[in-house]
Amino acid sequence: MQNQKKNILIVDDSEMNRSILADMLGDEYEVIEAENGIEAVAVIQKMGAEIDLVLLDIVMPEMDGFGVLMEMNKDNWIEEIPVIMISAESAPARIERAYELGVTDFISRPFDELIVRRRVVNTILLYAKQKKLIGLVADQIYEKEQQSSLMIDVLSHIVEFRNGESGMHVLHVRTLTEMLLRCLVRKTNEYQLSHSDIALISTASALHDIGKIAIPSEILNKPGKLTNEEFAVMKTHSEVGATMLKDLPMYKNEPLVKYAYEICRWHHERYDGRGYPDGLVGDDIPISAQIVALADVYDALTSERVYKKAFSHETAVQMILEGQCGTFNPLVMECLRDMADQVQKELNGNVAAIMNERKMRNVAEELRQHEELTTSERTLRLLEHERMKYSFFADMSQEIQFEYTISPPMVTISAWGAQKMGLDEIIRDPLDNEKVLSLFKKEDLQGLSDALHSTTPENPIVTYDFQMNINGEKRWTRILSRATWSSDEPPRYTGAIGKAQDIHEERMKMATLEQMAFHDSLTGLLNHAHARQKIKERLEQRPSSQFALAILDMDRFKQANDTYGHLFGDRVLIYLASRMRKIVRSGDIVARVGGDEFMIFMEYRSHIESGIHRVFNALLGEYRGFPISVSMGVATTDQVGLVYEDLFHAADQALYEVKRNGKGCFRFYDSAIQETNSVISPIDSDQ
Repeated sequence: MQNQKKNILIVDDSEMNRSILADMLGDEYEVIEAENGIEAVAVIQKMGAEIDLVLLDIVMPEMDGFGVLMEMNKDNWIEEIPVIMISAESAPARIERAYELGVTDFISRPFDELIVRRRVVNTILLYAKQKKLIGLVADQIYEKEQQSSLMIDVLSHIVEFRNGESGMHVLHVRTLTEMLLRCLVRKTNEYQLSHSDIALISTASALHDIGKIAIPSEILNKPGKLTNEEFAVMKTHSEVGATMLKDLPMYKNEPLVKYAYEICRWHHERYDGRGYPDGLVGDDIPISAQIVALADVYDALTSERVYKKAFSHETAVQMILEGQCGTFNPLVMECLRDMADQVQKELNGNVAAIMNERKMRNVAEELRQHEELTTSERTLRLLEHERMKYSFFADMSQEIQFEYTISPPMVTISAWGAQKMGLDEIIRDPLDNEKVLSLFKKEDLQGLSDALHSTTPENPIVTYDFQMNINGEKRWTRILSRATWSSDEPPRYTGAIGKAQDIHEERMKMATLEQMAFHDSLTGLLNHAHARQKIKERLEQRPSSQFALAILDMDRFKQANDTYGHLFGDRVLIYLASRMRKIVRSGDIVARVGGDEFMIFMEYRSHIESGIHRVFNALLGEYRGFPISVSMGVATTDQVGLVYEDLFHAADQALYEVKRNGKGCFRFYDSAIQETNSVISPIDSDQ
């Protein structure tokens, strides 16, 4: 198969000169032409490393050759794309300046075909060898990365096979560990974690359950609940794994082995000291073990096991954040909350892609340490820029998307957006473009430009609203954009990426998001936080009214989970929530507090006892053969006043008295609750 032709960009304002050079080189190379510096920069921005050589004139209108070289230096293109200067100007000062700006060679006019061909070939070969060297080094680093994780993967998958877990568990824990660590180092410098530390901890996480090799299979794969004695045996796997690593005859002092030891021994410790085997508290637990502990719990919740069904991603995150799975470092929990959507997306993605991305990140970081391979630094930065840009646009479709650069001043618009607005996809000097100014007021564009200039690398997001004239109709439009900054010190503003969206559509989306934020994801009832706010507002607005707050939870709910699985337990909660919706009035507030605990807030005029009795009886029954009953504590504003916290605390105390004395009934808060543990008269079961 014939090799693909190399791409040569010829930049010269003289069409005759471009034609002569194209005739000399066109048989062997793919020739691209630009008639001035601005066009040349636009082509380089679009094609990047696909350009193998630039033949660049010095004297040109709009932007001369030195301007192009300065732009190529700003973005480090000059390190990867060779430039041969072509000019009739042979003054030593000009030639010296050209070499200072990074040109590889100089060809004077008039052109000698033999000299042109020879210098083009030599320059392309020189840079091809340099790229090959970079590729060889990258391949060696990748191979080392591949080999270093291969045996760990094999060993950890042996453990998974014995444990009846899916082969995805190790990969998920490693991926989530790396994501949490990277989020953590962005939030705090407290743990002083380098890229190398993150890579080692992520790799070592694959060994977190290596001690399960020593656990009998009848315990390891028991489908039901473990007895206390069996659980005691199961818990020994953390110490066994740590001992195996500690007793290694060699490599015990290697950083990877040290991290693996920490993770094996302490990934079941909990931040409040209630974990095992050593009962460590807070940051006495190594951060490596803290991170893997959370990753392990998340994947255990979202994966099917012999003893349970898988929870949804949303339910798993909620259970962890609500403390249903033990206590974790608040900063690590904050990371999970911040990246919850990203976690689901990455763990549901292509397995090979996840592995390759992780390995190539390590390759890229190691290449950064090779100072002689300076071109890789530019490539890595450009790849990061592209990743940031396209992740920003990832979920958008049929929107006006754009990229703006200040040098040269140019806007590139998505094909769909350009067609919708009737503009070209590439617009030079947008603030002076007649077509652009027919859509936007110049002062609005200037205001957006000023807002972007006033950003910082730490706070690059700008939202800007103004009217846009589309097809003769003025529409309020929102520009959501992200300023881009160089990696120089100090950083300099280089442009922006963004989208334009109809504000009405945006408001519809926001309404949906608000709906999700105010409601419990499982039952659809209000969540506790929003219900609390609504109750406080109701108490403030109607202080002369009488209100009652009932807190209830299900009896024997744990039995539903243990006997039929957590999925069945979720369905029971959904059923109970639907019953509550049907029995309350339209003005009442019903919410899920957490777990199997709910609350009802209602207004009454008289005989609140009969109203509570009616609600209580309506909740009794069964779901698919599983009996449903509740325990309920009630407090009224007549008893404790109009402060929500007092009302909630009193109802909770009444509920506690019910559960302490046998469950399956309700009780109103009264002064006797604080004075004596009086016996509650049980309600007939058939009421």
